[in-house]
Amino acid sequence: MIVDCAHYRDGRRQHEGAMPLEKAAAHARQGGFVWLGVFEPGPDELAGVQETFGLHELAVEDAQAFHLRPKAEQYEDGTELIILRTARYDDEREEIDTGEISIFLAEHFVITVRQGIASELAGARSRLERRPDLLRTGSAATLWAILDQVVDGYAPVVAELDRDIEQIEATVFSGAVAPTERIYFLRREATDFYRAVHPLLAVLARRLQPGRAPAELLPFFRDVHDHLLLVNEEVAAQRDLLATVLEANIAVISVEQNTITLRQSATMERLTVIATVFLPLSFVVGFFGQNFAWLVRNITSFTAFLVLTLGGLLLPCLLLFLWLRHRRRKPVAPVPGGLAPRDTP
Repeated sequence: MIVDCAHYRDGRRQHEGAMPLEKAAAHARQGGFVWLGVFEPGPDELAGVQETFGLHELAVEDAQAFHLRPKAEQYEDGTELIILRTARYDDEREEIDTGEISIFLAEHFVITVRQGIASELAGARSRLERRPDLLRTGSAATLWAILDQVVDGYAPVVAELDRDIEQIEATVFSGAVAPTERIYFLRREATDFYRAVHPLLAVLARRLQPGRAPAELLPFFRDVHDHLLLVNEEVAAQRDLLATVLEANIAVISVEQNTITLRQSATMERLTVIATVFLPLSFVVGFFGQNFAWLVRNITSFTAFLVLTLGGLLLPCLLLFLWLRHRRRKPVAPVPGGLAPRDTP
């Protein structure tokens, strides 16, 4: 879909509204340059643009594919293809939306092919149209306007990622367990964002080489390059920080699991002690619960009842207590090749 098509000459837009492709190509041959903006074109529409402006078939194929990294290609006819990655933070979903802009740059025309909702360029066009001094330098001015908007759009994404990382940090370093999936997702987003930012440095550095841009635009390209350097450093720092946060979260999870294991061990120890105490008592009660003749004939008084029943219950408990006390005081054998452990108090 053609969003806008305008002819610029002497620093001014020569008409209102968009114009047909054939008319735009004719105006481009008469002087100045044409800026054609296309959003998610179909194969037939892009083929018409290719035929009208004589674009290289490999460049058109690149514009139809989605790339992970920005890049710049120079073709024999003098046309240059520059591919940029755009980014926008969605507050509701707390995710980064990405897009792509393919720029066909020649002396007399600029064609921008946008993919994705995060690739809007109306602001760059209107801003450039308010700068006749830059428009007079030619089609390279549109590249500066697009790069400036794309790089400026990175700053809010960096700020929102910082906010998300701070929330995760506050959770992890307070001793609580943060959702590991959330940390992995943030790290993946930071990595994808880094892939969009870092390769763009080489594209801009190439533009700053002698003869690659009008002298009037060099300070503007250097300004964009400086902003991009800052974003690149911040995104790289965010990736490293997320790796540290992930390691810290894993450590917190390990501590939490060890605490649970210790609690379970203490519970099992208590249950074992209780079972050990009641085991001889169960034997005594079961023994005296048998209805045999000797027991019936010999328990003929209250004293015999106390001695045989209560005494039979207390004696195993006393013996068990003495045995456990002896086991706790028994020294532990030294470990071969190491220091002998202290006696258990």
